[in-house]
Amino acid sequence: MFTTYHLSSAQDLSNEIINTIKATYKNKAITIIVKEAEDNPILTDDQKSILDERLQEDESTYLSSEESLKQLNKKNGL
Repeated sequence: MFTTYHLSSAQDLSNEIINTIKATYKNKAITIIVKEAEDNPILTDDQKSILDERLQEDESTYLSSEESLKQLNKKNGL
């Protein structure tokens, strides 16, 4: 299991986040990796291709995120 925290600044790191990590993982061994966020995330060619395909879809068949979740919940009994 992993958890990702996105912070606007290192100054946003709080004891609450540390306590949440402790409560979640209890006595399990964990690894913490800290990296500077990229201003311009780089998309892979596959990701670009998927986005290009999505741009070509017929807008009349577009589903909102709410409708998509509603259908997934109905289909999978979530």
